Amino acid sequence: MGGSRRLENMNPDVGPKPSQQPRSEAEKSALGVTQILFRAFLLTALGAFFVFSLNVNYVWLSAILTLAGLVLGVVVLVRTLKYKHPRLILFGTISGLIVSAVMCLLILTSVLFFNQVSTYQDCSRGALTESAKTQCMTQLENSMPRPLR
Repeated sequence: MGGSRRLENMNPDVGPKPSQQPRSEAEKSALGVTQILFRAFLLTALGAFFVFSLNVNYVWLSAILTLAGLVLGVVVLVRTLKYKHPRLILFGTISGLIVSAVMCLLILTSVLFFNQVSTYQDCSRGALTESAKTQCMTQLENSMPRPLR
């Protein structure tokens, strides 16, 4: 005959449980502060991206939001490692810092070639057809310095 099919053998609540220590009030408080900082970090990173995509004339606001996001990201990263918070916060923070680093490169490029990017944005807003969009892109490529073409 096979093994026992008694009810207590089928109940997952019976038997040894993995040890999960209850968190102290200080740990709960530290986790709450880290979660608030993490949310603020994500909002500033997303805000910087949306402001940047809105208009190149707001590149200064995007730069401020990106710098604030980088500072918040580093603070959250340090707190997450120091207090051993969940890995999801760590993964989100690292991903957000990578996005913020890419945003820094985009902002720096936009600042260096502000006139060309501004002209391209104005041209592409009025471009209704694919050929008009292609013409705007060609105009942007021709306005860039030779080594960057």
